Amino acid sequence: MADLRFGLIGCSKIARKHASGLAGVEGGQLAAVCDLDLDRARELADEYDVPAYESYEKMVQNEEIDVLSVLTPSGHHARHAMDVVRFGKHIVVEKPLALRLEDADAVIRACDAKGIKLFVVKQNRYNAPIQALRRALDDGRFGRLVMGTIRVRWCRPQPYYDAAPWRGTWEMDGGVLTNQASHHIDMLEWMLGDVDSVTAMTATQLADIEAEDTGVAILRFRSGALGVIEATTATRPADLEGSISILGEKGSVVVGGFAMDKLETWRFTDPIPEDERVFEEHGTNPEGFGWNHGRYLAGVVDALRDGRRGLVDGLEGRRSLELINALYESAETGREVPLRFTPKRCRLGLPS
Repeated sequence: MADLRFGLIGCSKIARKHASGLAGVEGGQLAAVCDLDLDRARELADEYDVPAYESYEKMVQNEEIDVLSVLTPSGHHARHAMDVVRFGKHIVVEKPLALRLEDADAVIRACDAKGIKLFVVKQNRYNAPIQALRRALDDGRFGRLVMGTIRVRWCRPQPYYDAAPWRGTWEMDGGVLTNQASHHIDMLEWMLGDVDSVTAMTATQLADIEAEDTGVAILRFRSGALGVIEATTATRPADLEGSISILGEKGSVVVGGFAMDKLETWRFTDPIPEDERVFEEHGTNPEGFGWNHGRYLAGVVDALRDGRRGLVDGLEGRRSLELINALYESAETGREVPLRFTPKRCRLGLPS
């Protein structure tokens, strides 16, 4: 079969991970890139010997494209995804799918109506330690789940936010919960299942931004397990960790590192032979820039070729977005917020 050809919309830092990841994907290849800043597009295009364009209209008109990857600022994801549906190409959207739930729903409906497969990037699900953790869960090794905790203790000083005017704004980005911690929030929900209710508090501690740089929350899962979210970009002077811990009646696992990419604890009351090799075989990701993006994109290629659902499709991407909206709703109202709900006080995705 011919390789699936990807066109990148947006050539900022994240686009380099997509381009690098695609270079190692069997059955997929980078075909072209575009950015309103043509010099930036050309810089990336020259590295991979592909054409560069100023608009995705020209890119799609001039190149054979199978998949369009939306890699623009968060507040533009839904609008750009809705716009490119008309081309009839399958769509990959960097997290988040949208900022507002109604926009995410509109994108999902539009793709379904056109028979377009929609994928939302959650590359950390492919981290080697995370995959091992998920297999242990699927095998029932934890027994009854008790608690899950995520910690995002990262450093984002003021120059980070000042480098792009959309960062930290409600209309285009949100704060640490929407941006930096969104992968960890997705992971907590992927591991422990549907959330029943949330109670959250947020604060803007050190950064001069509209949204929060610090947030905490308590979650009650439908399974009866409890969850804890601790997220901040106000760690100083440098990053500390991005971790997840899962505790059950028969075992405990902690995956830490910078972005849930280093196995720290692996303990079960009923050991199996594979446990002796888990740190050696699944303790960290293989080296290589954009490795887990490559694994994610390989999953996209496999899903399209096999005609099956991707690991994170539009509905799955919406799931963590709803939880993030609920966190903001709780922080604004000071109340416990049940899932499913209609946002009333959540400011995410709205003009300031």
